[in-house]
Amino acid sequence: MEQNIEDVLTLEIKKQIADRYFGFRKLIEEDIKEYDNQVLNSSARLERIIGFEFVRMYILLKDEKLIQSFLKLAGQQYLPFYDPYLTESPTIRKRLFSGLKLRGFTNGGRFKNLVFDTYDALSNQVEVYRKNIALLSDDWENIAEEIEVFYKQNDISSIMSFLRTLDGDTSYRSGSMEGGINPENNQRLEQKMKVRPPRRVEEQLPEFSSMPQLSAIKKQLKNISSEAYDLHDELDWRVIVNP
Repeated sequence: MEQNIEDVLTLEIKKQIADRYFGFRKLIEEDIKEYDNQVLNSSARLERIIGFEFVRMYILLKDEKLIQSFLKLAGQQYLPFYDPYLTESPTIRKRLFSGLKLRGFTNGGRFKNLVFDTYDALSNQVEVYRKNIALLSDDWENIAEEIEVFYKQNDISSIMSFLRTLDGDTSYRSGSMEGGINPENNQRLEQKMKVRPPRRVEEQLPEFSSMPQLSAIKKQLKNISSEAYDLHDELDWRVIVNP
């Protein structure tokens, strides 16, 4: 009878240890899964929205030198989503500009406003993206800290040694606790069960600098758009936007 009570107590202690360990581990894994999902969402937003706005601007400016001048003006360090084919394809141009609202009384005025509106949309989306990246970076720091605290409080080797002690196995010793399992087995088990932080968001997604307000660069952007307009051979943008 006494042995049965000891067995029941031993099982209950093991269950509590396992519930505590795997309960905390599950919470961390759920945080990692949510983090990974948010990174995927930011990646999709980058391609679907920000990428389209960059390509619209490339199509409008057409010439790579003008595009480089624009990127410098916008404070960007590299050329995202750029392919020379994009600036020459009528199909892509019609797809990306169809349904957009035009402002202005002349073709040149409509083109200039289209450049301005595209810049506004792009700068706003870049700012939203930057805020999301900053939040995800904070989330990564929190997850990394959670994992560090988790392993300080839940050392696998010590836990397994204690469980072996409950079973009455004194074949090995581990620190101050008797009953540790083979150290090599301990290490293998610890590595197998290790929870590692996900990749930093900065390692997965590109960074963009904050873009200046349109009012701060409007004169320079107008000059760039004037040069670009001459490259489109009097193309009627009303036909492109309203096919």
